[in-house]
Amino acid sequence: MFGISPLGWVHTIGSLPAIPVAVYMFARYGRIVPGSVAGAVYFVSMLVGATTVFLVAHAPVSYVIGGLTLVLLFVGYGVGRFSVLGRAAEYLETISLSLTAFLLMLPTVTEILRRVPDGHPLVTDLASPLLLGSQASLLVMLIVGLTAQIIHLRRQGRMAAG
Repeated sequence: MFGISPLGWVHTIGSLPAIPVAVYMFARYGRIVPGSVAGAVYFVSMLVGATTVFLVAHAPVSYVIGGLTLVLLFVGYGVGRFSVLGRAAEYLETISLSLTAFLLMLPTVTEILRRVPDGHPLVTDLASPLLLGSQASLLVMLIVGLTAQIIHLRRQGRMAAG
């Protein structure tokens, strides 16, 4: 179904929980929170998705996205352990993990448009206006979201200092 191999289904189903969990954390906290239960689910799902992409991907860009996702995931979940960074750690954590959500959604949207409906996908060409528009929309959401997160973090820092 949808031209997905059994290993591809492991990749897809393994990474799928990261989407609603990320949406929940963005809505509830305004960012991905590593120390929460939802944050743990996000980490495991992203780890499954980012590692299995190396086994199922065909396009070279997929390896770049997978590798970058892993780096950002580990930075986002590890940077808080370095007290030397002070408040910068919270900014790095927020930016890194928001970028992982973007890197999850970019191929997700692309693959959905290229596979659904089964046998007659909405997009057959990587230069399709629908695909490019969808990807551009994700980029705009990333820019707006990161801007809002940074403004919020700055306000929190000012309130804590004052």
